[in-house]
Formats: sequence, C-alpha cells, structure tokens
Amino acid sequence: MSKIKVVQYGCGKMSVYTMRYVFEKGAKIVGAFDIDPNKIGKDIGEIIGDNKTYKVKIQDAKNFEKFLNSNQVDIVLVTTMSLLSDVEEALLTCARCGVNAITTCEEAFFPQNSNPKLFQKIDQLASEMECTICGTGYQDVFWGNLISVIAGATHKITKIKGKSSYNVEDYGIALARAHGAGLSVADFEKDVASADDISDAERKKIIRAGKFAPSYMWNVNGWLCNKLGLTVTKQTQRCIPQIAKKAIKSSTLGMTIPKGACTGMSAVVTTETKEGIVIESECIGKVYDNTEFDCNDWTVEGEPNTRVVIERPATVELTCATVVNRIPEVLMAPPGFFTTDYMPENYYKQANLDKYVAFEDCCCDEGCDCHSHNHECDC
Repeated sequence: MSKIKVVQYGCGKMSVYTMRYVFEKGAKIVGAFDIDPNKIGKDIGEIIGDNKTYKVKIQDAKNFEKFLNSNQVDIVLVTTMSLLSDVEEALLTCARCGVNAITTCEEAFFPQNSNPKLFQKIDQLASEMECTICGTGYQDVFWGNLISVIAGATHKITKIKGKSSYNVEDYGIALARAHGAGLSVADFEKDVASADDISDAERKKIIRAGKFAPSYMWNVNGWLCNKLGLTVTKQTQRCIPQIAKKAIKSSTLGMTIPKGACTGMSAVVTTETKEGIVIESECIGKVYDNTEFDCNDWTVEGEPNTRVVIERPATVELTCATVVNRIPEVLMAPPGFFTTDYMPENYYKQANLDKYVAFEDCCCDEGCDCHSHNHECDC
C-alpha cells in the first residue's frame, strides 16, 4: 500500500507540527494552502523550520478546489479557525471533491450540538460524495476519551467537573480575539459576555439559525453526554473575563495588554441530564503572564470519586499528534460528518499510518493505493 497523501490547509502555528508529524508517520504532504501572501510560494520546509526542502510550495487557497479535483488526495488537514462557520467553505470544498478532511476546529468536535443546520449541510454533501469529515484535537483525548474511560471505572456518577487552561498566544490572533484578549472589561461585557445573557428559548432559536458562538466546552459536554448515553435536558454557558494583574506583552496581538484589561476569558458550561448527572466544565483561554501554565483538571464524582490533573501539557503538540494519529480512523469511517465519539479511543500509531488502513470493500485481494471511500483500484 502506498503512502497516505495529505494536503495541509492552513499553514500557521499548528501546521509546524502536523506537517512534520505526517512525514514522520510515513505519510506524504502533496499540497499546502494558505491565504497569507507572505507564505504563498514558500516551501513547507520554511514553515516546519527543519532546514529541509520538501519541494512542496504553499499555494493560494483560491486554488484549493482545483488542486483537489486534479490530484489524488486521501485526506486534508484543516488547521485554521475555531468556529464551524469559519471552516465551512474549506470543509464543503473537501466534500464537493469527495476528499476526506480532518480539522482542529473546536466546534467541529461535536457540531450537531451548536450548529445543527451547518452540520447537516456538510454531512449530507459528504455522504453523497462518499467521504468523511471529522473534528478532533486536544479535546478528543483530554476532555473526551480520558473522561469517558474514567467514567467506565466508576460504579455511579453524580457529577463530572472539569477545568482546562491554555495560552491563546499559541494559537494565533483569531483565537486570541475571540477570547476577548486585549479588550477592556466594559468592551468584554458588551462584545463577548452579553451574547450569553439570554433565555434558553432564545439560545435554542439562535442555535437553530446557525448563529450561536459556542465556547469550546459547549460541544465537549455534548460529546460526553452522547458517549455516556446521557440525555441533555438543559445546557447553559457563561463567559467570565480574565483580568490582567499587571501589564502583559502579547506577541500574537502585537500589543501590551494594560493592567486591568482582559487577557482572555473563562467559559463555564453546565449541562443537566435526564439521568441526574451534571457536567460542569470550564475552559480558560488567555494570554499568560510568566507565572502561568497549561493545566487539565477533571473530577468524576460518585462512587468512587476520581480526580486526574495534568500540569503543563504540551497542548499544541498534543493537539497535532491527535490529529495525525486519527487519520487512519477517519479514512476508514463511514461517509458523512462522523464525530469521534463513534470511533475507538485514539491510540498511538507505532508503524506508518498506512499500515492501520484497510478497506473491506476493496475490489482486489491485496488492497490498493487509494484510501478514499469512492476509490478506484490502480493495481
């Protein structure tokens, strides 16, 4: 079986790792795309930063669909923005071309919970074109499967409580701005927090219209409920500003955040279920000062109580490794928008990625060199 052929869409901070990990796992980057004119034309080695020339130049994203239609591509890695609407066109383009896609877009982790209209649109097209779209990343392991595995060792659960923090400096300017970093407290309350000062009925209406802006934990709670067989009766979200205790320089924002301004936010999502189990999760994203670090802290309360704390996780690298390790599962998943709660727990891929891919419906005995669902054997 030949190497899995991968296209990188979005050549920012995350792609530094995803592209290198793809190569080191025995797959091949056959194309790369971005909208930044300062990156277009560069060899991807300049982005990876390993002083190698890969003979793959970053192309203008305007040429993305033409490239997919003209080349054999097994899967696209979309590592750009956080909301499903932000990656809508990239994912729809993949679906139109019948090419599998996996994205770090946080909302794509369980989008039927926050934007069912767009989820169904992408799902229908991907199903028709026999390809798979999937969202994964850090939350897949550390906010999802880690918790469900602990739940599997628990006799009775009354509450699941989680808290995770990350430095928005590591993820680019779009994410930093979405977290309210750099805003005054007054502007944060007006531009960010006020969106959640609504009734349940109003929120459901906004969700149906595809105009809801979920925090990261909104869909994590939905994913956990679906994974654990829980029925959601009520879910609320509130955003709390994180205040700078001293002036903090932000290289991502290109500014110094003054004392008293917002470095980011804490988003708290509370989910009540028919079964009586409550899930309360908090996600803290902000510009760190020199004393702060990432932390992942979850407790499953019941019989017995279990707490797991991971200090200083390498969140960016863990996100990218999760994406690359998920490639075989996405290639073998059913067509459509297929979320990871229906997949096996992510596991370490010791061998090259193609060794983990097998299609039962292959028309020859030895397999073939194409990993897409609507493949034609070339052997």
